[in-house]
Amino acid sequence: MDDLSLPPIRILVVDDHTLFRRGLTALLARDARLRVVGDAADAGEALRRARELSPDLILLDNHLPGVNGVDALPSLRETVPGVRVLMLTVSEDEQDLARALRGGASGYLLKTIEGDALVAAILRAMRGETVLAEEMTSKLVAAYRDAASAPTPPASKLALLSPREQDILRGIARGSSNKEIGRDLGIAETTVKIHVQHVLRKLDVSSRVQAAVIATEHGLG
Repeated sequence: MDDLSLPPIRILVVDDHTLFRRGLTALLARDARLRVVGDAADAGEALRRARELSPDLILLDNHLPGVNGVDALPSLRETVPGVRVLMLTVSEDEQDLARALRGGASGYLLKTIEGDALVAAILRAMRGETVLAEEMTSKLVAAYRDAASAPTPPASKLALLSPREQDILRGIARGSSNKEIGRDLGIAETTVKIHVQHVLRKLDVSSRVQAAVIATEHGLG
Protein backbone atom coordinates (compact mmCIF):
# COMPACT_ATOMS: atom_id res chain seq x y z
CA MET A 1 0.00 0.00 0.00
CA ASP A 2 1.28 3.48 -0.88
CA ASP A 3 2.30 5.54 2.14
CA LEU A 4 0.31 8.48 0.73
CA SER A 5 -2.92 6.49 1.14
CA LEU A 6 -2.36 6.23 4.91
CA PRO A 7 -3.09 8.89 7.55
CA PRO A 8 -0.08 11.17 8.16
CA ILE A 9 2.37 10.07 10.82
CA ARG A 10 1.78 12.31 13.85
CA ILE A 11 5.09 13.59 15.22
CA LEU A 12 6.13 15.33 18.44
CA VAL A 13 9.44 17.24 18.22
CA VAL A 14 11.41 17.54 21.49
CA ASP A 15 14.44 19.87 21.48
CA ASP A 16 15.49 22.76 23.68
CA HIS A 17 16.48 24.99 20.75
CA THR A 18 13.48 26.93 19.43
CA LEU A 19 15.00 27.64 16.02
CA PHE A 20 15.89 23.98 15.53
CA ARG A 21 12.33 22.90 16.42
CA ARG A 22 10.88 25.43 13.99
CA GLY A 23 13.27 24.46 11.22
CA LEU A 24 12.62 20.76 11.71
CA THR A 25 8.86 21.33 11.76
CA ALA A 26 9.06 23.29 8.49
CA LEU A 27 11.22 20.59 6.91
CA LEU A 28 8.87 17.75 7.84
CA ALA A 29 5.81 19.74 6.77
CA ARG A 30 7.03 19.48 3.18
CA ASP A 31 6.17 15.75 3.17
CA ALA A 32 2.45 14.93 3.09
CA ARG A 33 3.10 11.64 4.90
CA LEU A 34 4.20 13.49 8.04
CA ARG A 35 2.49 15.94 10.40
CA VAL A 36 4.17 17.64 13.34
CA VAL A 37 1.38 17.91 15.91
CA GLY A 38 3.40 19.57 18.64
CA ASP A 39 6.79 20.35 20.15
CA ALA A 40 8.44 20.59 23.55
CA ALA A 41 11.61 22.11 24.99
CA ASP A 42 12.28 19.73 27.90
CA ALA A 43 11.35 16.30 29.23
CA GLY A 44 8.55 17.51 31.50
CA GLU A 45 6.85 19.41 28.71
CA ALA A 46 7.41 16.44 26.39
CA LEU A 47 5.54 14.14 28.78
CA ARG A 48 2.62 16.57 29.02
CA ARG A 49 2.44 17.07 25.27
CA ALA A 50 2.75 13.35 24.60
CA ARG A 51 -0.12 12.66 26.99
CA GLU A 52 -2.27 15.33 25.29
CA LEU A 53 -1.45 14.51 21.67
CA SER A 54 -0.73 10.74 21.60
CA PRO A 55 1.78 11.05 18.74
CA ASP A 56 2.81 8.13 16.57
CA LEU A 57 6.49 9.09 16.77
CA ILE A 58 8.67 11.34 18.92
CA LEU A 59 11.88 12.95 17.66
CA LEU A 60 13.85 13.33 20.88
CA ASP A 61 17.04 15.27 21.54
CA ASN A 62 19.28 13.86 24.26
CA HIS A 63 20.76 17.07 25.70
CA LEU A 64 17.70 18.61 27.33
CA PRO A 65 17.64 20.88 30.39
CA GLY A 66 16.96 18.97 33.60
CA VAL A 67 16.35 15.39 32.44
CA ASN A 68 18.24 14.03 29.45
CA GLY A 69 16.31 12.52 26.57
CA VAL A 70 17.53 8.97 27.21
CA ASP A 71 16.38 9.24 30.83
CA ALA A 72 12.94 10.41 29.71
CA LEU A 73 12.53 7.56 27.21
CA PRO A 74 10.87 4.99 29.49
CA SER A 75 8.32 7.50 30.77
CA LEU A 76 7.48 8.68 27.26
CA ARG A 77 6.94 5.13 26.06
CA GLU A 78 4.82 4.36 29.11
CA THR A 79 2.75 7.51 28.57
CA VAL A 80 2.02 6.64 24.94
CA PRO A 81 2.06 2.85 24.53
CA GLY A 82 3.28 1.85 21.09
CA VAL A 83 4.89 5.20 20.30
CA ARG A 84 8.11 5.12 18.29
CA VAL A 85 10.95 7.27 19.60
CA LEU A 86 13.86 8.36 17.42
CA MET A 87 16.80 10.03 19.12
CA LEU A 88 17.97 13.04 17.07
CA THR A 89 21.09 14.40 18.73
CA VAL A 90 24.65 15.66 18.31
CA SER A 91 26.03 13.03 20.69
CA GLU A 92 28.15 10.28 19.14
CA ASP A 93 28.86 8.75 22.53
CA GLU A 94 28.46 4.95 22.49
CA GLN A 95 27.04 4.93 26.01
CA ASP A 96 24.28 7.32 24.97
CA LEU A 97 23.59 4.99 22.06
CA ALA A 98 23.45 1.94 24.33
CA ARG A 99 21.17 3.61 26.87
CA ALA A 100 18.83 4.83 24.15
CA LEU A 101 18.46 1.40 22.58
CA ARG A 102 18.07 -0.28 25.96
CA GLY A 103 15.41 2.29 26.80
CA GLY A 104 13.38 1.27 23.78
CA ALA A 105 14.33 3.86 21.16
CA SER A 106 13.54 2.85 17.59
CA GLY A 107 16.69 4.51 16.35
CA TYR A 108 19.58 6.86 16.98
CA LEU A 109 20.21 9.62 14.45
CA LEU A 110 22.61 12.56 14.36
CA LYS A 111 21.57 16.13 13.64
CA THR A 112 23.87 16.18 10.62
CA ILE A 113 21.39 13.91 8.81
CA GLU A 114 19.97 15.13 5.49
CA GLY A 115 16.26 15.91 5.29
CA ASP A 116 15.41 13.09 2.87
CA ALA A 117 17.32 10.59 5.00
CA LEU A 118 15.44 11.73 8.10
CA VAL A 119 12.08 11.22 6.40
CA ALA A 120 13.19 7.76 5.25
CA ALA A 121 14.31 6.91 8.80
CA ILE A 122 10.93 7.96 10.20
CA LEU A 123 9.10 5.77 7.70
CA ARG A 124 11.37 2.81 8.48
CA ALA A 125 10.88 3.27 12.22
CA MET A 126 7.12 3.25 11.75
CA ARG A 127 7.48 -0.08 9.93
CA GLY A 128 9.12 -1.49 13.04
CA GLU A 129 12.75 -1.24 11.90
CA THR A 130 15.64 0.01 14.03
CA VAL A 131 17.46 2.88 12.32
CA LEU A 132 20.95 4.06 13.18
CA ALA A 133 23.13 6.86 11.89
CA GLU A 134 25.85 5.38 9.71
CA GLU A 135 28.45 6.98 11.99
CA MET A 136 27.07 5.04 14.95
CA THR A 137 26.96 1.59 13.35
CA SER A 138 30.63 0.92 14.07
CA LYS A 139 30.01 1.71 17.75
CA LEU A 140 27.09 -0.67 18.08
CA VAL A 141 29.03 -3.77 19.12
CA ALA A 142 31.15 -1.89 21.66
CA ALA A 143 28.04 -0.33 23.15
CA TYR A 144 26.28 -3.63 23.58
CA ARG A 145 29.36 -5.38 24.92
CA ASP A 146 29.34 -2.85 27.74
CA ALA A 147 25.63 -2.34 28.22
CA ALA A 148 23.45 -5.12 26.83
CA SER A 149 21.49 -6.92 29.51
CA ALA A 150 21.28 -10.26 27.71
CA PRO A 151 24.33 -12.45 27.08
CA THR A 152 25.34 -13.28 23.55
CA PRO A 153 23.95 -16.68 22.57
CA PRO A 154 26.42 -19.41 21.69
CA ALA A 155 27.58 -19.90 18.12
CA SER A 156 25.55 -23.11 18.05
CA LYS A 157 22.42 -21.00 17.64
CA LEU A 158 23.82 -19.58 14.42
CA ALA A 159 24.00 -23.14 13.12
CA LEU A 160 20.21 -23.24 13.31
CA LEU A 161 20.00 -20.64 10.55
CA SER A 162 19.58 -21.73 6.95
CA PRO A 163 21.99 -20.29 4.35
CA ARG A 164 19.30 -17.81 3.28
CA GLU A 165 18.69 -16.76 6.89
CA GLN A 166 22.44 -16.22 7.31
CA ASP A 167 22.32 -13.92 4.26
CA ILE A 168 19.46 -12.04 5.89
CA LEU A 169 21.45 -11.76 9.14
CA ARG A 170 24.42 -10.31 7.25
CA GLY A 171 22.11 -7.67 5.81
CA ILE A 172 20.78 -6.86 9.28
CA ALA A 173 24.37 -6.49 10.54
CA ARG A 174 25.06 -3.99 7.73
CA GLY A 175 22.10 -1.94 8.91
CA SER A 176 20.16 -2.57 5.69
CA SER A 177 16.39 -2.21 5.58
CA ASN A 178 14.15 -5.11 4.52
CA LYS A 179 13.74 -3.45 1.14
CA GLU A 180 17.51 -3.12 0.66
CA ILE A 181 18.11 -6.72 1.73
CA GLY A 182 15.44 -7.90 -0.68
CA ARG A 183 17.00 -5.94 -3.53
CA ASP A 184 20.47 -7.33 -2.76
CA LEU A 185 19.21 -10.92 -2.59
CA GLY A 186 16.64 -10.68 -5.38
CA ILE A 187 13.67 -11.56 -3.18
CA ALA A 188 10.48 -9.75 -2.16
CA GLU A 189 10.47 -7.40 0.83
CA THR A 190 7.63 -9.42 2.39
CA THR A 191 9.76 -12.55 2.11
CA VAL A 192 12.63 -10.76 3.85
CA LYS A 193 10.29 -9.76 6.67
CA ILE A 194 9.33 -13.41 7.23
CA HIS A 195 12.99 -14.47 7.21
CA VAL A 196 13.84 -11.74 9.74
CA GLN A 197 11.16 -13.05 12.09
CA HIS A 198 12.63 -16.56 11.78
CA VAL A 199 16.16 -15.27 12.44
CA LEU A 200 15.11 -13.39 15.59
CA ARG A 201 13.23 -16.43 16.89
CA LYS A 202 16.10 -18.85 16.25
CA LEU A 203 18.63 -16.51 17.89
CA ASP A 204 16.24 -15.96 20.80
CA VAL A 205 16.45 -12.17 20.58
CA SER A 206 13.76 -9.52 20.30
CA SER A 207 15.34 -6.88 18.06
CA ARG A 208 17.40 -6.43 14.90
CA VAL A 209 19.98 -4.54 16.96
CA GLN A 210 20.67 -7.60 19.14
CA ALA A 211 20.82 -9.79 16.04
CA ALA A 212 23.33 -7.40 14.45
CA VAL A 213 25.58 -7.58 17.51
CA ILE A 214 25.51 -11.39 17.44
CA ALA A 215 26.32 -11.45 13.73
CA THR A 216 29.26 -9.10 14.13
CA GLU A 217 30.69 -10.91 17.15
CA HIS A 218 30.59 -14.20 15.25
CA GLY A 219 32.10 -12.83 12.04
CA LEU A 220 28.95 -12.53 9.95
CA GLY A 221 28.95 -8.75 9.81
